[in-house]
Amino acid sequence: MTFSSNFWEFLWLIVSTFFFIAYLVVLFQIIVDLFRDRSLGGFAKAIWVIFLIVFPLITALVYLIARGGGMADRQSQQVNEAREEADAYIKRVAGTNAADQIASAKVLLDQGTITQAEFEKLKAKALA
Repeated sequence: MTFSSNFWEFLWLIVSTFFFIAYLVVLFQIIVDLFRDRSLGGFAKAIWVIFLIVFPLITALVYLIARGGGMADRQSQQVNEAREEADAYIKRVAGTNAADQIASAKVLLDQGTITQAEFEKLKAKALA
C-alpha cells in the first residue's frame, strides 16, 4: 500500500465517522422530541419509532421535514420551563430581601436577643 491510498482511506474513515455521528445525534433528537410531544398519542409515537428502526434514514428525513418546526417550539418551551423553575428555586433559596433581614434583626434587638453592635453588623451585612 502506498501513502496515497492510506491517506484516502483515512480521510474516508473520518468523513464517514462524522456523518454517522451526525446521524446518531439527529436520531436521538428525534426520539427525544417524540417523547417530549404531549399532543402526539402513544400509538403514533410507536409507529414513528418502528419506522425509525426499519427505515432509519428516510424516516428521519420525513420527520425533520414534517415536524421540524415543532421540534424547535417544543425545545424552546422546555428551555423556558427549565429557566422558570431555576429562577423560582433561586428566589426560594436566596431568602428574603434586605428590608426583611433588617426588620428581623430589629425584632431580635427589641427582644434583647442581640446587642446594638450585632444589630449594626447585621444591618450592614444586609445592605451590602
